[in-house]
Amino acid sequence: MNSLGTTMQVDLLAGTGYRPFTIPRPQPTILVFDSGLGGLTVLGRTTQACPGAHIVYAADDAGFPYGRLSENALIIRVLAVMERLVARFHPDLVVIACNTASTLVLPALRARFAIPFIGTVPAIKPAAAATRSGMISVLATPGTVARDYTRELIETYAASRRVTLVGATRLAGLAEQALKGEAVDDAVLATEIAPCFVEADGRRTDVVTLSCTHYPLLLERMKRLAPWPVEWIDPAPAIARRVADLLSSARQPGLACRDAAAVFTDGVGLTGPLRIALAGYGLAQVVIEPMPLAN
Repeated sequence: MNSLGTTMQVDLLAGTGYRPFTIPRPQPTILVFDSGLGGLTVLGRTTQACPGAHIVYAADDAGFPYGRLSENALIIRVLAVMERLVARFHPDLVVIACNTASTLVLPALRARFAIPFIGTVPAIKPAAAATRSGMISVLATPGTVARDYTRELIETYAASRRVTLVGATRLAGLAEQALKGEAVDDAVLATEIAPCFVEADGRRTDVVTLSCTHYPLLLERMKRLAPWPVEWIDPAPAIARRVADLLSSARQPGLACRDAAAVFTDGVGLTGPLRIALAGYGLAQVVIEPMPLAN
């Protein structure tokens, strides 16, 4: 037990075997980690679900986008960045708000650190349950689409569905541009999402799962540009509920939240509009923790 008081144990692996961890209370620190700005969609929901928690948002913008890294290089990079972040901020729980990293690096993180890690993986199970036409699309980064983990999710939960995997090459970058106040052309955005919409045998796609945390940043525009209405599944609410469940006995709604902080490993893209956007998420403090990407 540490100085924060009473502790509780949780089952990190949720049904795949018990791994006890200790979460202190009354004011836990939650680290939300992403390669860039997409994790802000998870941060927003987590802040709402966990009043009183101290939130640190970490963006490895020096490594963005993670899809350009080999699998081995990505594992090494995330472990190195996490070593620095854990040593500095001492989080009680970490959310990996990045599908590309979660589908590959979670086992290594859980083996290295004695704290709970909550990953973000393609929401294929809820998509399979929600579809009426039997046709769903997984809109993700090329790295997430290529992972064996993603295909195993399809085999387990959507074997009877027609699943279209769409590896969008530019969509995460477009979301970053929009948040930084840069123009994003509708035609380019429409081209990125077009492969999600499939018609066959009198049926058509009716569910699209947003399998990159960047994509909900563009959701309203994607809805407007879609050729027909679909259900868009954003995993952020489910992730926030999981965090809240793990911290349920640690929450004290009457306790004021300490100022949240945003941490960048480069910070070169910190424009004025982006700083305003970060402040809108409660991230008035911005810290640069330089970690250049190794050649």
